[in-house]
Amino acid sequence: MIKQEKLLITSSNLIAKDTVELILKNNHISQNAKPGQFIHIQLDGFTLRRPISIADVDQEHGKITILFKTFGNGTKKLATYQTGQTINALGPLGNGFVYSDVKDKKALLIGGGIGVPPLYHLGKRLVESNIEVISILGYQTAESVFYEAEFKSLGDTYVVTDDGTYGYQGKVTDVIPEVDQFDIYYTCGPTPMLRAVQEKLENVNGYVSLEERMGCGVGACFACVVATKDDTGYKKICQDGPVFNAKEVRL
Repeated sequence: MIKQEKLLITSSNLIAKDTVELILKNNHISQNAKPGQFIHIQLDGFTLRRPISIADVDQEHGKITILFKTFGNGTKKLATYQTGQTINALGPLGNGFVYSDVKDKKALLIGGGIGVPPLYHLGKRLVESNIEVISILGYQTAESVFYEAEFKSLGDTYVVTDDGTYGYQGKVTDVIPEVDQFDIYYTCGPTPMLRAVQEKLENVNGYVSLEERMGCGVGACFACVVATKDDTGYKKICQDGPVFNAKEVRL
């Protein structure tokens, strides 16, 4: 049963350009969240909730971490919330990343912008499962880079910026040839990036996590859907996803 949870803000920090990190305390979500899942946040004065991916989980202290960009009025409002305040959210929601069958293999994580955060939670779980992790992280500019050190603690990490002000210049797909052989990939980011990764790695097993505006967040309203590759219909991103096998969906 999905129910509304109260999360206490224990930390709020601006960690990069327009990028806020919130650490939230909630026992239910912290104990049950799986990599790739999200919470659906209710904001004062807004009708629709905002879906935010879970970037990290601290089960010992009952906390989760979320990161978001202050792009619209909703996320700008969320950025004003301070330590000690509470937020209401549904969660954890959605189906996360699948990695139970990749033991003793090498995984490539490919993140773009605010698609980077959920890959960090995944990366930590992969390393705990003795899976080697390599990461490619894409950002707009040097001021936008975040969590580089955190990913480097997991394994080899390549940073790419659109304007070349930090790391490699170009797109995340430009750096894939620099990576040694890998067995599976996981990617999250803007749809054009996911489509490019999907095409570049069409012969490799992989999973894509889709970013999408949502209505209900629980599969009731059909506001967020993605077409299947076999043309049998559509999948609900909030309920069937947000993570899908890359060979399953048409981006």
